[in-house]
Amino acid sequence: MSKTVGPDGSQLSYAVKRAFVTLQIWRERVRQRRELAQWTDRDLHDVGLSWTDIALEIKKPFWRA
Repeated sequence: MSKTVGPDGSQLSYAVKRAFVTLQIWRERVRQRRELAQWTDRDLHDVGLSWTDIALEIKKPFWRA
């Protein structure tokens, strides 16, 4: 198994940066899904989505894209 090393040569610093980025992505997904849950019928119609589409999306765990 090969190990990825960050630009400064530190494997730990690279892992910490990747973990931070992953946490940011997960947090953004939670925010977006909460916002979607607040949309009105008109909002959904304007973007061509149904409540079924939204329900499927907001039920996903934060780690799933």
